[in-house]
Amino acid sequence: PGRPPADGGAGGLGEQVVPAPMPGRVVRVLVAQGDEVAVRQGVVVVEAMKMENELRSPKAGRVKEVSVAPGTSVEAGRVLVVVE
Repeated sequence: PGRPPADGGAGGLGEQVVPAPMPGRVVRVLVAQGDEVAVRQGVVVVEAMKMENELRSPKAGRVKEVSVAPGTSVEAGRVLVVVE
């Protein structure tokens, strides 16, 4: 019985990250560090290819880290928010 993997694995335990699904620009950050979030609650809005995409929390928990601000350009896979 070790620790769950840092990415939380399939069970949603531990930390879960919200990555950028594609290159784009952060339009809005909907949460702050320390906020409680529900599963599928919107956390960041990224504009890519002239469309706004609301990225949602993969689990219920507390926002551990917000690593972007509005106006930030992001590449695909960049971690935007960490939920624990």
